[in-house]
Amino acid sequence: MMRRSKKSSTRGQPRGQIIDAISISDRPAEVEDRAVVGHWEGDLISGSKNTHIATLVERQSRFTMLVKVEGKDTQSVVKALIQQVRVLPGHLRKSLTWDRGAEMAAHKDFSIATDVKVYFCDPRSPWQRGTNENTNRLLRQYFPKGTDLSTYTQSELNKVAVQLNRRPRKTLEYKTPAEALDESVALTG
Repeated sequence: MMRRSKKSSTRGQPRGQIIDAISISDRPAEVEDRAVVGHWEGDLISGSKNTHIATLVERQSRFTMLVKVEGKDTQSVVKALIQQVRVLPGHLRKSLTWDRGAEMAAHKDFSIATDVKVYFCDPRSPWQRGTNENTNRLLRQYFPKGTDLSTYTQSELNKVAVQLNRRPRKTLEYKTPAEALDESVALTG
């Protein structure tokens, strides 16, 4: 532990701040009311030994993608998210809402590479990404706290996502997220 003077302070230092973050309050209304498919919420779930998995949940359909990340640092997370999001067709790449975690400090690189605008929640406001928080709770059935998440391959994560996307949801009138996404895409396509 580093020793500090009783009078020292980190106030005024940019620690933990995301540079040029666009606030969730600036998101278009279509994101908030789930009227349009292609808006996502994202987060990391953590396991033992400082291991993580990125989760992406489409707001309208609750369709989930899991992304293997090599570390929690911004380069590892953004690189993995770019690879995953680039696979999506253009009409499913509109926006991403994330918390204020430092893992998205390179959000501009992500936006340039994917053409997806990133919005950030207010500090200490996880309910602003409620869809993602609920999905992460469901994912704990597959990845209990204390699990070493580095042992899972992307292929294994994809299989878990398929299982989750085939579970009927009350909020979707008992359709599955996969069915809801297919219907939304059919309506827009």
